Amino acid sequence: MSANSQLLHRFHGRQFCFPPENIRVKPDKVPATSFPQNFSHFSGLRSSSLSHLGLCKVSKVSLIRKCAPGNISPEWSSSYASEPPKTLNQEEVSLLTILKGANSFLPQVVLASTVLALIYPPSFKWFTNRYYAPALGFLMFAVGVNSSEKDFLEAFRRPGVILAGYVGQFVIKPLLGYLFGTIALIIFGLPTSLAAGIMLTSCVSGAQLSNYATFLTDPSMAPLSIVMTSLSTATAVFVTPCLSLLLIGKKLPVDVKGMVSNIVQIVVTPIATGLLLNRFFPKICEAIRPLLPPLSVFVTALCVGAPLALNVESLMSPSGISVLLLVIAFHLVAFVSGFTLTGIVFHDLPDVKALQRTISYETGMQSSLLALALANRFFQDPLVSIPPAISTVIMSLMGFSLVMLWARKKEAAVE
Repeated sequence: MSANSQLLHRFHGRQFCFPPENIRVKPDKVPATSFPQNFSHFSGLRSSSLSHLGLCKVSKVSLIRKCAPGNISPEWSSSYASEPPKTLNQEEVSLLTILKGANSFLPQVVLASTVLALIYPPSFKWFTNRYYAPALGFLMFAVGVNSSEKDFLEAFRRPGVILAGYVGQFVIKPLLGYLFGTIALIIFGLPTSLAAGIMLTSCVSGAQLSNYATFLTDPSMAPLSIVMTSLSTATAVFVTPCLSLLLIGKKLPVDVKGMVSNIVQIVVTPIATGLLLNRFFPKICEAIRPLLPPLSVFVTALCVGAPLALNVESLMSPSGISVLLLVIAFHLVAFVSGFTLTGIVFHDLPDVKALQRTISYETGMQSSLLALALANRFFQDPLVSIPPAISTVIMSLMGFSLVMLWARKKEAAVE
């Protein structure tokens, strides 16, 4: 009788159910044994056998040691004994991680919704103009819930940088909008409504997508980006109507009071509600916060696809192709201007490269959804909404393309 079977025989006065010839002892490894399906994976014993033997408190590792001394390494037993069991809490954490990381799929979702809207417009046509304001209000509410006074206090220590981002948002970009709107009229001979749409797009506040783009490229700059976007969003209630009147007023009538009221309803009120909820009811915010990223991605996809689906015929026309080229040029020059001017003004700062990327996002990306909501609400000609609809897609694709480009450059520099 082999040594192993003697051990088992001596252990309880009887031979167990597997024959000794089935044991193939390998040096420095656990004995590999062929068992029936209802046998334990580690020892070849039924669990019920352990219970009636009074060995319920004996660990499997110690039993293997007794059955096969010298053939199991201490490292293996310690790693097995220390391996924590998977619990429901770990599965819940994994689910929360997936929900919170939904924003990372936003570029792909934007691209997919764009293609779907162009290929099969009925998939988005149900999302009509009356849903834009509530959808944008939900996105603003999500920003408020995920913000706190600490973010603002930390970022306000750099007023010069905040001012530079504000100038890029409400000075450089409106000038570029007026330039490309004029080019649309004079050089391309486009209708006044399309030129007005380009100018209106340049007058709105910064996009919350710029905050996420900054976080992906330079996480330490994310609070600063949030402050710049929030400041432009808060003051857009007055600045956007005034800029629209200045740039478009001579071409199309602008309802300044109506714009102010509408921006308060769909921007200021939802953000304030989210901040107050986060401040006084943090447990409620903790409960709903994991659900906001996937819902925000879904709402953004609807807001991107619906305008294209509703205006697909106009977009595919010769004038629509011209607007597409003008919007691409507008955003490209805005990204480059923000990056270049920041490098000139803050060239002596140690984090100038990160600042350049951050302000480039702020200048090149704006809340085209707000421009789209204003175009549908205050301009009778539906052509005004085409440039903001195109801008929603273009600025998202260009912004996240820069994210991938700059992220790869940073990785290459570290290596």
